[in-house]
Amino acid sequence: MNINVFVLRKGLSVNMRGATLLNMMRITSRTELRSFPLCRNVSNNPHQHGSQNGTQTSPESKDQLLENEPTEEERRPKKKPSECSVLLFPGQGSQFVGMGRGLLKYGNVKDMFAVAQKILGYDLLSLCLDGPEEELMKTVHCQPAVFVTSLAAVERLNHENPAAIENCVAAAGFSVGEFAALVFSGAMDFAEALYAVKVRAEAMQKASELIPSGMLSVMGRPQAKYKHACLQAREHCLSLGIKEPVCSVANYLFPDGRVIAGHKEALDFLQQNSRKLHFLRVRPLLVSGAFHTALMESATEPLRDVLRQVEVRRPEINVYSNVDAKRYMHEGHVRRQLAKQLVSPVKWEQTLHEVFERTQGQSFPHTYEMGPGKQLGATLQKCNMKAYKSYTHVDVTAHDD
Repeated sequence: MNINVFVLRKGLSVNMRGATLLNMMRITSRTELRSFPLCRNVSNNPHQHGSQNGTQTSPESKDQLLENEPTEEERRPKKKPSECSVLLFPGQGSQFVGMGRGLLKYGNVKDMFAVAQKILGYDLLSLCLDGPEEELMKTVHCQPAVFVTSLAAVERLNHENPAAIENCVAAAGFSVGEFAALVFSGAMDFAEALYAVKVRAEAMQKASELIPSGMLSVMGRPQAKYKHACLQAREHCLSLGIKEPVCSVANYLFPDGRVIAGHKEALDFLQQNSRKLHFLRVRPLLVSGAFHTALMESATEPLRDVLRQVEVRRPEINVYSNVDAKRYMHEGHVRRQLAKQLVSPVKWEQTLHEVFERTQGQSFPHTYEMGPGKQLGATLQKCNMKAYKSYTHVDVTAHDD
C-alpha cells in the first residue's frame, strides 16, 4: 500500500493511506473519525494523556501545566523576523466558483478533497470548481469549502517555498479560518476539524433561519460611534415591538472598518440613517444570518459538543483567537474559545496588532494569505502598511505553467 504524506508543517506531518479512501464508507458517528485518514492518534505532548509518572491529571491541572509549558516555537533558537513567516487563513465570504482549480497538481490536494467528500457526504471539489454559485454561497457549503481550499493552499506554498512553512512562527484565521490555522499548527487533525466545521456550519445555518437577520459592512468617519449606532438601532427595534433585539459589532476589521450584525430591522435603520451616524459606506453582506452575535447562541451547543469529542492539542506555533486576539495557551482554551467565537465579535484588527507589533526599526515577517480572496491582505494594508509590504497571496486558481 502506498503511503502519501500530507504536509501541514515540517515535523507535523500525518500519514495518509490513499488506498483506504476507495473502500471507505460515509461517517456514521464521530468515533469513526479516530481512524480516519489525516487523523493522528498519537501526540508528542507528554502532558496530553497524563503525567509523566503514568497517573492521570485532571483537565484543570493539565490546563495549568500546559499554560506554563513553552511551545515548540518558543523552544527553537530565535530567528530574525525577516527570516520568519506568518500564515493568515480567510473566512466565509471569500469563496468563489473556480477556487481550488490551481491547487490540484500539488501534494495530496486531491486526496484532501476525497476525504472531504466522505466526511461531508457530497462532492466538495465539484462544488468549488463548478458551482452552482448559489449552492457554494450557502453557509453549510462555503465554510467547509473555504476550510479545505485554504489548507490545500498550504500544499502549494510548501511546494513553491518550503522555507515559509518551516519558518512559520504564527498563524491566525478569520472566523471559520481559525480552524484551518489550528490544523496547520498541529492543534487539530484535518478530518476531525473538518467534521467540526461541518457541524458548525449546519448549526449556524439553522440558527440563521430562526430570525430574519444579516450583516452590514460599514466604513465610518473618525467621529462615527459604532456602539451608540447599534444602541439606536436596537431602540428602533423595540419601538417596532421586537423583543430582545440584537444589533452589535460582529467584526473589527481595520480602523473605521466594521461589520455590524443583528435583526434585519436594525440593519435597515442603520442604512436609512447612515449619514446621521457618520457612516461613509454601508453594504449588506451576502450571508444568511447575524454571525458572531447573540443570535447565534443556539449554534454554540452543537459545536461545543463536537469539540468535546475531537482531539485537540496545544498549538505548536502561536495561533491567535478571534475572541480576544490572544494566543491559545492549551487545549481547553481552544475548545472554549472556538465555541465562544460564534457569539463574540471577531477582533481581527486587534489580532493583526498583536501579531505584528514590534519595536521601532525591527523588521517584519513574510505574511502569506492562504486560500480564496485577498480580504485579509486588504485589512493588513489598512492596519499596518509596513507589514503589508512583505505580504503575499497564495492563489488558489489556475496559472499558466
